[in-house]
Amino acid sequence: MSLRKQFFWLLVWGVAFAYIEASVVVYLRALYYPHGFAFPVVIAETRMVITELFRELATVIIIWAAASLSYERLQSRAAAFFMMFGIWDIFYYVFLKILLDWPESFSTWDLLFLLPLPWAGPVWAPVLVSIGIIYAGVVVLSHNAEGRFLLFDRRFIIMETVSAAVIILSFLLPGYSVITETVPTSFPWYLFWAGFVTGVAVFLYQMQEGRQQ
Repeated sequence: MSLRKQFFWLLVWGVAFAYIEASVVVYLRALYYPHGFAFPVVIAETRMVITELFRELATVIIIWAAASLSYERLQSRAAAFFMMFGIWDIFYYVFLKILLDWPESFSTWDLLFLLPLPWAGPVWAPVLVSIGIIYAGVVVLSHNAEGRFLLFDRRFIIMETVSAAVIILSFLLPGYSVITETVPTSFPWYLFWAGFVTGVAVFLYQMQEGRQQ
């Protein structure tokens, strides 16, 4: 299969799965936020919370399973996973805008994730991360399609892991407002940008080095 077809079907999968995710949120908001979603977050009964936690875990597993069925090598699988995850996340907001006319803007706050603790932040932040990981996925898969498998050494993996952890921390800190049933007052943008810029810079440097297995 050509690279263009690979990208096309990864895009189709991500968009279709984003609609499924958005439709679930439409139902949940009809139940818990009939007048529109806003903080403080409504704490659902324990059964619903557990169901949501496992639904999010199942989502990640499904995306990884699709990537694993599409590619044999771990590097290609990881690149496809990040690409589909990013597409899924961006189109999730596109469909919510179509179905609910939400979010009002990129600065609108959202409950982003629940594992291992609630994540919260303005919509622009996860969308920017998604753009970044889609780009990384496209670059790596393009190299792999030409038979070039990049060498990601231990230093690269450690630095990217730390960058990701800092970004996640920037979501977890305001996410604490979900537990306390309060309204988040500020987003730790300094943490987010430190993690994001470092992650992008490390990746671009690695691409410039162009070391291959």
